[in-house]
Order: sequence, then C-alpha cells, then structure tokens
Amino acid sequence: MTRTAVLHPDLRKGHQRRAPENALAEAISLANALSGLEVIEGKVVPVPKPRAGYLFGSGKTAELAQWIEDEKIELVVIDGPVTPVQQRNLEKALKCKLLDRTGLILEIFADRAQTREGVLQVDLAALGYQRTRLVRSWTHLERQRGGLGFVGGPGETQIEADRRALDERINQIRRALEKVVKTRGLHRKARAKVPYPIVALVGYTNAGKSTLFNKLSGADVMAKDMLFATLDPTMRSIELPSGQNIILSDTVGFISDLPTQLVAAFRATLEEVLDADLILHVRDISHPESEAQAKDVRDILENLGVSEEQRDGMIEIWNKVDLLDSEGLSAAERVAGRHEKHLAISATTGRNLDQLCDMIDGTVRDPILYETLDMPISAGEATAWLYARKLVVSSNIKDLRMLLEVEWTHKQKEQFYKLHRGDFDIPDLEPEEPEVDESEKTPWHPDD
Repeated sequence: MTRTAVLHPDLRKGHQRRAPENALAEAISLANALSGLEVIEGKVVPVPKPRAGYLFGSGKTAELAQWIEDEKIELVVIDGPVTPVQQRNLEKALKCKLLDRTGLILEIFADRAQTREGVLQVDLAALGYQRTRLVRSWTHLERQRGGLGFVGGPGETQIEADRRALDERINQIRRALEKVVKTRGLHRKARAKVPYPIVALVGYTNAGKSTLFNKLSGADVMAKDMLFATLDPTMRSIELPSGQNIILSDTVGFISDLPTQLVAAFRATLEEVLDADLILHVRDISHPESEAQAKDVRDILENLGVSEEQRDGMIEIWNKVDLLDSEGLSAAERVAGRHEKHLAISATTGRNLDQLCDMIDGTVRDPILYETLDMPISAGEATAWLYARKLVVSSNIKDLRMLLEVEWTHKQKEQFYKLHRGDFDIPDLEPEEPEVDESEKTPWHPDD
C-alpha cells in the first residue's frame, strides 16, 4: 500500500465556493476509491495567492516537505488542477510523487473500466492528459540557445518525437472508438424496434444509482459506498408493477470539476442518456452539499447536449433518507411532496419505491388507443406483428378483408405504420388543407 496524503488548496477567491472541509472529504474519498493507496491524512492548505511555479508559497512548501518526510509519505494528491511546471517543481521540493485531481480521476477510471469501450475512453483521456506533461519526462535534456544554425536542443527533438507517438496512438484509439460507436448505434436501432421506453439513472457519484438500479431490476451491479463504483453503463429490461416494460440504464456518476478530457471522452458512453425517454436524477439528500452536487449534474447534462425538454422532464429522486434523523426525514418528504416530479426515497430500505414505480409508469406510459383496422387477408406479416404483441382485441373477416379491433399506444401505432404501410392501404392522417393565395380570397375591385 502506498502511503498517501491528500491536500486541498483553499484558494480563497470567489464568493460562491464549497466548504473546504467538504471538498477535502470528497478528495479523500476519491483517493480511497483507488486500490493500492493508503490515505494517512488530509489537510486543507490555505493559499492566499497561488504561485505560478509551486502553487504554494516557499514557507508552506518547506513546511509540507518536512511533514511528508516525518510521515514517510510516498504520494501526494492535490485536490485541484496543477500545471506541469508546478507538478515538476513540487515533486522535487516534496521528494515524492504527486497527482492532481484530474490525474487521480483518470487513474481510478483506468483501474475500474471493464468493457472495451470503457478502456478505450480512459486511454484516450489519459493520453490527452499526458500530452500536456511531456516536459516532465525530459527535464534532463535542456533546450540550448545557440548562434546561427542552432535552433533547438536535443530535448526539443525528443519531446516532438514523443508527441508524434502520442498523436498516432490517439488517432488509433479514435478510429477504434468510431467502430465501437457504430456498434452501439446498431444496438440502439435494435432496441428501437422494441417498444419499451428507456429510463436513464444519472446523478453525482456515490448518490446511490447502482443500489437503486439493483433494487428495481434485480441485477447484481457493483454497488459500494465508494466514488465511481460504476463506470461502464448497464441496461436491464424490467417490468413495472402495472405491467409496463421499460429499459433501465445505470450510468457513470458525475463529479464537480470533471476533467474536460473525460467529458469529451465519455460523451459516447453517455449517449444512452441522450436517447432516454425519461431521466431519473438521483441525489444524495443526506449530503451537506446536495444542492451544489445537483447543480453540477445539471450543468454536465447541459454540456453533454441533453435537451432542455429532457432536463425539464426529469424526475428528481432524493435518495438516502434512511441516513436522516426523524426531523430531517419528515422535512425531506414534505418538501419533495410539494413538487410534482420530486420524490424522497431510500434505495437501501426500499422506502417509497412503490411510489417511484408509479411515478415512472405515469410518465412513460402512452395513452391507450382503441381502433379498428381494415386489412386484406393477404397482410399476414402485419397481422402476425399485431398478434405477437397481443394488441388484437377481436377480429372478423368480411369480403376477404379482416376487421381487427386493436388496443395500442401511440408509439406502437407509429411503429406498425412505419414497418407495414407498404403491405396494404392504410389511410393517411387527415390531409392538410391546401394553402390558398390571399389574393384569391379577396375579390378584385376596379379602384384597387
């Protein structure tokens, strides 16, 4: 186990910022989520004015170096962005390895990704991150300044060679990802033929999405009290108590200050959210900064391209009410009850899950239509499609034609028309009235 210290730089700028103690607790949870690390201690380090070369002031850097030496720390995690120059200088001054927030999250994703797509996404994000830090690998090859004819030193040549190698690898991964994306597109088209609504779970990491997913679907997705327990999206077809079938999707959790490399790299992974008929936003209502986490989730959804209509139609689930005291529980259920699309639940104990299923069912269920189809008896394939989905209520044959009374939804009707309109004459929708030239409506007058 690597002895690790977590430092949260309290930059003390800006009026709306999270409490540094809560930010440090989240950073410690991130470090604990990476196997092989033993977090010895975490500290909030005041930074009145960041230094360009070291981040911390000289006195604070010397103090940290002594503390790290006394505690025999092998790795320091900085909860925030660190430039390549700052990382190089701090590693020299502190005499240990250093990871910033982005590097730590990338390490966690690399450690957890299971599917081929997940591995490729992590590799792509990591290479983009490493590309900006090539200078750290070649500090022993200093650039030279010479007279005429000496435009660069050996270090510059080596960095350029490494950069070309990284660019080639990045292009290879992107080509591989394009194939994966095409495959996922085919899978989505196949699912589109099944008239089941897609319901996607989204939320801040460790909000309880996987626990809720397992509770509703009976699946066995890894659900731990750990940040980023789920990285690869999982989908299950489930039947609600009403008999309505849906496809439930569990997705990777979001986090504040999500690295831009991961937002871009995991866009394809989160395409299931973009195609969802309903989004369930799972919040850890017991967390002291639940509202700030919810805002981060909404901002990331907007950046991913989730439409405003989808965001407005989200159901907000206030999870982990079992961790609240009786007064907090009553308040949470009372406040959530004032909103049509809010619900306080506990995925662990099952509290109010029946109400959640009813809420999902009422949102995704299409109105039932009762119609009569007049079809030739030769339309066997279309008839079989209707019977296979148990949509036919009664049938009658008259003059070599079938009269089928069907009970279906708008979505099933549209799908049927799309697949079988060419098999027989189906009356079109009400014809649009032809546009009439305004000049034809008004009679001509000689004074005009």
